[in-house]
Amino acid sequence: MGVKGKAAVAIVVLLFFLGFMWLQGSLDYQWGSCLKSYNQINRPPQFSNVSEADSPEDRATLRFCPGHKFQISALLSHLLAAPVSTNDVLLRPYLASWDELIKFMEALGPMVGLISQEIETKTSIIRDLARREAATSDEGELGLDGGIGHGEGQGMAENSLEAPGNAYISVRSMIRTELSRGLVDFQRTTESGCRTLLRLHRALLWLQGFLMKLAESPLDGQLRNPAELCREAYQHTLAHHHTWFVRRAAEIAFIAMPERGFFYRLVCVTNQEEASVVLNRVVRAIGEVYDRTQGALEEHRMLDLP
Repeated sequence: MGVKGKAAVAIVVLLFFLGFMWLQGSLDYQWGSCLKSYNQINRPPQFSNVSEADSPEDRATLRFCPGHKFQISALLSHLLAAPVSTNDVLLRPYLASWDELIKFMEALGPMVGLISQEIETKTSIIRDLARREAATSDEGELGLDGGIGHGEGQGMAENSLEAPGNAYISVRSMIRTELSRGLVDFQRTTESGCRTLLRLHRALLWLQGFLMKLAESPLDGQLRNPAELCREAYQHTLAHHHTWFVRRAAEIAFIAMPERGFFYRLVCVTNQEEASVVLNRVVRAIGEVYDRTQGALEEHRMLDLP
C-alpha cells in the first residue's frame, strides 16, 4: 500500500474512533484541553425563520419515497407523536424519531454515517434501561425468563417503553425516577438515561439547525453548499461541547457532504421551494420536542451532566 493509501486508511480509522466520541460533552476527561463550558452555551440559538404552527406548510402531505430507507414522512409522524400533556415527551416516538434520523445520516455517506453509530448506541442504552425496568416488575409477562432471539429484544424494549407505570415511558418520568434512585451523578460519567438523553438532545439541535438551513431560500439567487450549512449548524451547537481535536475531525467529515440535489431526492422533492415546505414542517416538529426536553433538563439542572 502506497503512502497515500496509508494516509487515507489512517483518516478513516481516526474518524471512526472520533465518531464514538462525537456526542460526548465530557471529552475533557480524556484530553483535559478545554475549559468547562458555561451553562448558557446549552441554550438553543434563536432560529428566526421558523414559521408559526398554523402555517400552510402544516397542511402539506409528505410523500413516501420508494426505495429509500430514510422516510421523512415517518420521521414527522414520530415527532408529532412524541409531545404529550403540556410539557412532556414520550420516549418511544422520540427514539423512533432518532431511528429515522440515523438513516438520514447514514444516507449522507460513510464519514457522516460514523456519527450515527454513536447515536444508535445511545438510543439502545435508553431502550435497554426500559426493558430492564419492565423485566424487574414483570418478568413472566415479558417472557424474559426464556431465551431472546435477535430482534425479539428490540421488540420487548419498544413494548417496555409503552408499559403503564414504566419509569422510562417519558422524559419526565425517567428524570424523576433516576433522581429518586440516585442514578444520576452530577460529578462523574455514568450511563444513566438522563445523561444519555442529554447527548441525544444536543445532537438533535445540530440536526434541526442543519435542516433549517437547508430549507432557507436562495441568497442573492444562490443556494449555499450543504457542507457549509452543516458546518455552521455544528459550530452553533455541538461544537460547544467538543474539544479542538474533535472539531477539526468534524470539519473533515463535512467535506464529504453530498450536493443539494441529493437532499431533494432523499425527501422526494424536485426543487428548493418544495424542499422548504417539507423541511420547515419537520424543523417545527423537532423544535416542539426539543423545547419540551430542554425545559425538563433545565428544570432539574441537567444541562451540564458529565
